[in-house]
Amino acid sequence: MKFLDEAKVYIRSGDGGAGAVSFRREKFVEFGGPDGGDGGRGGDVWVEAANGLNTLIDFRFQQHFKAGTGTHGMGRNRTGAKGAEVTLKVPVGTQIFEEDGETLIIDMVSEGQRFRLAAGGNGGFGNTHFKSPTNQAPQWANPGLPGEEKTLWLRLKLIADAGLVGLPNAGKSTFLSTVTRARPKIANYPFTTLHPNLGVATVDGREFIIADIPGLIEGAHEGTGLGDRFLGHIERTRVILHLVSAMEENAGKAYKTVKKELDAYGGGLTDKTEIVALSQIDVVDPDERKKKLASLKRASGQTPLAISAITGLGMREVQRELARIIDEARRADPGVQSATTAHGHSGRKPKQEPMFDEDGDEEDWD
Repeated sequence: MKFLDEAKVYIRSGDGGAGAVSFRREKFVEFGGPDGGDGGRGGDVWVEAANGLNTLIDFRFQQHFKAGTGTHGMGRNRTGAKGAEVTLKVPVGTQIFEEDGETLIIDMVSEGQRFRLAAGGNGGFGNTHFKSPTNQAPQWANPGLPGEEKTLWLRLKLIADAGLVGLPNAGKSTFLSTVTRARPKIANYPFTTLHPNLGVATVDGREFIIADIPGLIEGAHEGTGLGDRFLGHIERTRVILHLVSAMEENAGKAYKTVKKELDAYGGGLTDKTEIVALSQIDVVDPDERKKKLASLKRASGQTPLAISAITGLGMREVQRELARIIDEARRADPGVQSATTAHGHSGRKPKQEPMFDEDGDEEDWD
């Protein structure tokens, strides 16, 4: 499955059916009068947040969506049928924008949420509506009203409770694969992760969703590397886990590099609660580890955690800290839906499957 987080679509609701011009024809009834029925309403275009969808890849192969036209009215006061509706199925977390790409129409944040993007045209009145004492045989009817047409942008922003950030090879994918059942691609070279991955973590009976995005490098906000195009997927998170690899020569500088890119991107990312952790500590000796922790503490202004996904050292502690912050955020703002509820995990054991398959083929990207 390819990962696509932005798509442009054209939609058009159905035209209303025309009203009928008809007169009653019955034996022994000399003046039957008008009996033309109304036209049917045109079909609407809807958008619905559906469970099981993780990408907008379907909209690469179909960009035009047109609802059905209402059936014309008929004699004997028969009203035409309504045109067929069209429903765009999108993943939870999809935002719908106007053609300018800036005006937000609707944010699909919960499973099953529906919104009408374009209303079908009303059906025209048949000639029955126009009869009067002075015009008992009207010879005209209304045509149906045209439907609406729009060009829209769909943008997917993943709904997760926690987000992983850091330089390439900081151990983000290894962390995700250790605490969840997600299976992102892991290798010893930069930019192994080419698109965001999601996983469901469970600690002390509490579950939360973690999002892992491709690594950031200096100049990402200007398009260097994979750029900052995936940072939007952690805008909805309640906490950010910033991983800095113990293999970095200067842990403090590595932290500041990513922090600078988050600040340049905006989106409120620097205002979120942040947990800083020195990862891959199993590859350095204790003295070197102390130096890097001290450097990271000076740069971040907080005491960093020390973790190793390979040996499991510190992993339980960082998960509990993430869960604690997420629980506090949920209690402080109960009106905001949690990521587990939005993805349909609440109230049952999550499958913890990877939300995106990894194939590493950059050719098919938009």
